[in-house]
This record gives sequence, C-alpha cells and structure tokens, in this order.
Amino acid sequence: MERLRYVMVAILLLTINNRIIAQNDKYFEGITKLNNTNPVIWPLENTKFFCPIQKQEILWEQKDVFNPAAIVKDNKIYLLYRAEDTVGVHAGTSRLGLAWSYDGINFERKEEPVFYPDNDEFKRFEWEGGCEDPRIVKSNNGVYIMCYTAFDGNVARLCIATSKDLMSWQKHGPAFGKAESGEFGDLWSKAGAIVTKEIDGELVATKINGKYWMYWGESDIYLATSENLIDWEPVTNTQIVEKRLRHISKGKYDVSIPKSQTVLTTALTPRLHNFDSKLVEPGPPAIITDEGILLIYNGANNAKTGDPKYPENAYSGGYALFDKNDPTCLIKRCKEPFFYAEKSSEQKGQMSNVTFLEGLVKFKDKWFLYYGMADSNIGVASFDEL
Repeated sequence: MERLRYVMVAILLLTINNRIIAQNDKYFEGITKLNNTNPVIWPLENTKFFCPIQKQEILWEQKDVFNPAAIVKDNKIYLLYRAEDTVGVHAGTSRLGLAWSYDGINFERKEEPVFYPDNDEFKRFEWEGGCEDPRIVKSNNGVYIMCYTAFDGNVARLCIATSKDLMSWQKHGPAFGKAESGEFGDLWSKAGAIVTKEIDGELVATKINGKYWMYWGESDIYLATSENLIDWEPVTNTQIVEKRLRHISKGKYDVSIPKSQTVLTTALTPRLHNFDSKLVEPGPPAIITDEGILLIYNGANNAKTGDPKYPENAYSGGYALFDKNDPTCLIKRCKEPFFYAEKSSEQKGQMSNVTFLEGLVKFKDKWFLYYGMADSNIGVASFDEL
C-alpha cells in the first residue's frame, strides 16, 4: 500500500507538470520571414567531395540542404548545415557544410563539407545514413560543442563533437554512450538542445545547480545532464519524482522508490487537438531568460487527432518556458504555433509542409532564426526582442 501511494503521487506530479495552461504572449511578436531573400542556402550541382568511404568523388550537396545550426564568431554568422547527395539507400548520405555571412542573409560556403562519415571508429554509427541536424553552443573555455545525429541506417544516435574553429572537429561518439554502463548506447536519440545564456550575441552553455542541461528527443522531449558537455546522463522519472516528493514533504520523510534507468523523464509531450499532436522535437539551443528557460521546439501534426488547420505531418514551430532553477518544471507553453509552412517553398519539397527551426543567433541587435524549408532549402526569419 505504501509503495502504491508513492507511485500514485509520482503519476500525479508528472501529470501536473505536463498539464500547464497553454498560452501565447510576447514571445516572437513581430517575427518576419525574409521571403525576399529566402532561401538563403540551396542545393548546388557543382560542389564535389571525395568520399573517403566510397573512394569516389560525389556531388555532396546536390539533392537537399536543410536544418542548420547557427553560431556567431568573429563578427560573422556561421551556419553548419545538413546536405544530402543522391547516392546510397537512405535517400542520400548526410554531411555538414559550413557557410558564413556578414549580414545574416548573404552567405559564402566552404566548397567541401567540414563534418562527414569517415573511416574512423565512429563509422559504425554514421554510415551510411550520415551526420544530421546539428546544434552548436559555445563553452566557457571557448570550445564549440556540437550535438548531431549519427544515423547508421537503423538507429539514430545523438552524438557530440567539439571544435575550436568550426572547421576541424573532434568526434566523441554517442552522448549517452557512458551512461549507466552503456545502457543507453543504442537508444534512438536525436536533437540535443543544450541550455545556454546569450552573452554578447553568443549562446554559451550554462550550468544550473552545478550541471549542464539538455533537452532532447524525437516524439516526446526528454532531459539529460552533464558535467563536461561531452558525456551526458539521461534524466529518469524516478530521479525527478524522488526530488519533488522530498521537496513537498519538506524533508519529513525519506522516499525510496526503486530506480528504473529505462524510464525517461518527459519535459514535453504531444497534445491532442493541437499542431503538435504527433510529436515534439527540440529546435535551437534553449536560452535562459528573465522569465525562465525558453525552448523553441518543432511540433508535427496528426490530422486525425490534431489541429485540422494544418496538414498531416506538417511541422510547425512552438515554444515552451521552463523554470530557470529547475529545467524539469514546465511553466507555460504556446497555444498556437508562431511559425508554420506558408509559402510553396515550405510546402513542397523532400518533405511537404515543413518549417524546421534549428539555428538561432543574436547578431547586431537582431535575432536571426534559421530553418529547413520542406527539408530542401534553408530560410531565415528575424525579430528584435526575445
């Protein structure tokens, strides 16, 4: 009976955490897609790369370019963007290209990818699906931390790489590879949005209660913590339940709930009758604001159980706000998407009706939000205040 009481309290706490009143307010007012210049990056037919695995020259960004990470460096905006060729059984292998801009709109590109599957110890994670969907933050010591998805054709794994110049990268393997003696090594995992603060235009990874935090996942959004930004530990339900039960009891009793390392804590879940009814997935790195931790996320619609205003599988942009002292505690969540597919270039492509938000920077007193357009091109929107 005592064990049942703890379980019921745990379920209640987790239910309350996700049943926050949805609302729209000041966030992203005045956001404008720069449609006169979109797309800002598009596929190219003539850029060649000698693939070290295939041992042949390929047109590495011929098919599609999309889902970029963004970072400010040396008074320029840099994008690491996903590019696909037309070779292979997975609709093309993904590699990461590098582009830079002095105004956030007009970009130059490096002719060859800066990050790709190679004949290294990580080939088994990355070949032949490739390296996908990066997010980048800066560490306090000036090193750039990249979360990306390695796809071997069967399992997607959230991986970590580091760089000092955005050109040369050191791969560290799966983010959860060392967690719980490797229990999470083969966990399907994507989309790592590390919690940051905006400092002079740069998004810098910031500890909360002595740890770095990250939102991640593709279906529900989960949490993870780290001491070093490389090795991450997924947060489990029982860990959070124990902490909150101790808090509400004011230490009057000790809680002992058997720990299950395979039950992950959900920070955000899909909602019936909404634009995010099918799945939710983190967008750019999360940012600590005065009101809380702001997480931009991508939501997919299920036409039967979701919002009939949006097509089946349409990806739109929403946001959630979490307690800045407790990244597990949801404060508010948007009622409607603030970003969705409107133009034909967003509605037609490799994936129809997709605006996938992934890169966010503050540059010359303006915010730039970069996104994948129908998984085929890259667009940008801007706004003044976060």
